[in-house]
This record gives sequence, structure tokens and C-alpha cells, in this order.
Amino acid sequence: MDHNEGQFKVRDISLADEGRRLIDWAESRMPVMMALREKYNETKPFAGYRIAGCLHVTKETAVLVRTLKAAGAEVSWSGCNPLSTNDAVAAALAAEGIKIFAWHGLNTEEFYWCIDQTLIINPNLTLDDGADLIFTVHNKYPNLTESIIGGTEETTTGVHRLRAMADDGALKYPVIAVNDAETKWNFDNVYGTGQSTLDGILRATSILFAGKDFVVAGYGHCGRGVAMRAKGMGANVIVTEVKPTAALKATLEGMRVMEMDDAAKIGDIFVTATGVKDVIVGRHFETMKDGAVVSNTGHYDCEINIEDLERLSDGTKRTIRENNEEYIMPDGRRVYLLAQGRLVNLSAAEGHPSEVMDMSFANQFMSQIRLAEMDKNNEEREGKVFDIPEEQDQEIARLKIETMGIAIDELTEDQLAYYLDYAAGT
Repeated sequence: MDHNEGQFKVRDISLADEGRRLIDWAESRMPVMMALREKYNETKPFAGYRIAGCLHVTKETAVLVRTLKAAGAEVSWSGCNPLSTNDAVAAALAAEGIKIFAWHGLNTEEFYWCIDQTLIINPNLTLDDGADLIFTVHNKYPNLTESIIGGTEETTTGVHRLRAMADDGALKYPVIAVNDAETKWNFDNVYGTGQSTLDGILRATSILFAGKDFVVAGYGHCGRGVAMRAKGMGANVIVTEVKPTAALKATLEGMRVMEMDDAAKIGDIFVTATGVKDVIVGRHFETMKDGAVVSNTGHYDCEINIEDLERLSDGTKRTIRENNEEYIMPDGRRVYLLAQGRLVNLSAAEGHPSEVMDMSFANQFMSQIRLAEMDKNNEEREGKVFDIPEEQDQEIARLKIETMGIAIDELTEDQLAYYLDYAAGT
């Protein structure tokens, strides 16, 4: 382990050159972020601001960190999942002077120690994926909320937690729900999660999807993306749901819908994408066929009850290959758990492709700017969760399609007048 007291702690600083190459590749695929960096490198809107971030340390995240720094921010960073840090990327950021505390394979104590270290700078702004940083601030360092002007939250699970916190009157500063921007959830969650989840399963198993019964728990944006991609690879997709409209949507989009108790008996591959705990539990493992592969793509590792799996197998297991553990039941059946039940797309693969993270992180960057502007304008800080303005969503989408060489139409003045004329009829 390499560290410089108070400055960084990473696995191996000698990996920095490898990390730089990975970041360079991501930058070549993230034109919106690069355009924002070029623009705000001149004006330095974050001059004097300190940003603490807790987000997966990937090559794409490094592009965001570099852009925040170029815009004048002092940045400190930790990973938001014990298994999602790319050690080479972490080393590269440390070598560039970023206060980063992250390495692959953290235990729970180390995970929260890293978050603690990022808060030493007494941040003005927070940037989250899962809300662990915000919860640490509120629960362990409540005095810091007095100087924090706002934060942003990247993912569905975190937004749900923060809205509940705000409803309870416990949120002490404003947070912008980056996840709820269309240029985030409708691309990152659907296409990013769909592709990267299958990528993680393939890297951990090299399994054939075609012809398999592929069970997706949850048909929200992430689950829908996984189901679409699995179907495209020739799998027979089964969806389990608790929400009637989501179940209906899955049915009309060609998926079989049933209860998990029934799906457990026939599934070859399982992916949980719900954001709630105990989606797959002991009674499901008891009926799974020999060779079933079980994985999770939700933010936390509670969706699969691993304690039940350990109990049923009496701890009889072995590591077959990286991120793939074989549990052997008393009757000889084998169940394969991927990535220790953590998000398989980041633990066993590299996370979302750079092209979709280009839009998600543009939203993060612009939302941080919005919070800084609120501070400069002395706007009142309310402990609420705010949505991204529609104008920002459309501007990021416009920038993205322009970089793709795509042109779209514009409404004429007559069309716009007709569109706004509520009195127009047949």
C-alpha cells in the first residue's frame, strides 16, 4: 500500500502511468466533458471551493475529477464501493496531486476511513454516489453541514435515501438529484447498466447467454437495460417485479413476468436490480438448478442474502475464477455467486462505457456549478432534494448529439406559436 499522510492512500503508486493511459482513453470518448473543461478552465468557477467526492474510482470518474480541478476546485476523493476502484486510475490521480483515498478490496472499516480522510479539507460541496458521504457528514461530522453549501447525488439508491431523509426533516443542506436527469437515467441507467452488467457476468463466467433463462429482478431503468441487452444476446428473459406498471411494461416488451419463487426454479442466470434487500433469499437458493449463476447490479450488496447462501452450503465453497465463487449444496447442486454480491458491472468489469458517463458527469459538473452560483448569489440553503433544470438536460443532450455529428430540426416561429396556443382546436 502506498500513502502520503493526509494526501493520498492507494494500492500502488507505480501504476500511475497505466492509469493515465486509461484516463486518456476515456477522455477521447467524452467530448462533452472535454468541452466543459476547456470552457471553465478559463473562468475557474470553483476557485476557492473544496469538493469532497465519494464515487466509483474509474477512468471516467477521473475525467470528472480532472475537470473539477481544471475549473479551480480543490478536490478530495474516495470510492463509493469496496470493489469498484481501479487501482491504476487511483494511482494516476494521486500522482497528479489529488487527495485520493481508495483501493480495490476495501473492508468496511477501511471504506469509511477513506471517507473520513476526504472530509479533512472541510468541504464546501459534496459529490455522492449512494449517499454514504452525505450520511457520514450528517451522522459523524454534523458541524461540517454549517459550511457545506450543497451536494449532488449520482444514483437511484442514493436519491431514494436522500428524499426520505429530506421528508423526515433530517437533511441539512440542498442536494441535486443528478440521477433524475433524463440525460442520466435514460442513458447511463438503461444503456450503461445494461451493457456493463452483461460485460461483468461474461468476464466472471465466460458463459453463453443464448438460450439461457435469464432472470432480472426489477424492471426499473437499470433492470430494463439489463433485460434488453440479455434479450439481444439471445437469452429467454424473465422479469420479477413488485410494481404493477413495471410488470405490465415488461410483459408488453416481450419479457415473461413471474414471482421470484417460480423464477428461482428455472433460471440459469440471475441479476438483481431493485435497490431493496432480500430479493434472493434462502428458499430461492434451495430450489435453484445445478449451475445457477447469481449476481447483483444494484448499489448495495444486500439484494442477495449471502448469509442464507453460506448457511445452506455450510460454508462449502471455492473460488473458481476471479469474481466467481462456487457454493456447493448438501445435495451436490452448485450455485455460483459473482463479485461477492456487489455490483457486478463495476466489481467484475469496468463500469459503464465512457460515452454514457460523458452525459452523467456533465450533469454532475454543471450541478456543482449551479450550487456554487447559489452560494455566490447568497441564495437560501434548504435541506431538500432538487431536480436538474430541463434546460440543463436539453443542453447536455444537444452538446452530445453535436459531437456525434447529428443534426436535428428546430420549431419554426409558426410551429412554436401553434404549440403554445391552447385555444387552437380542430
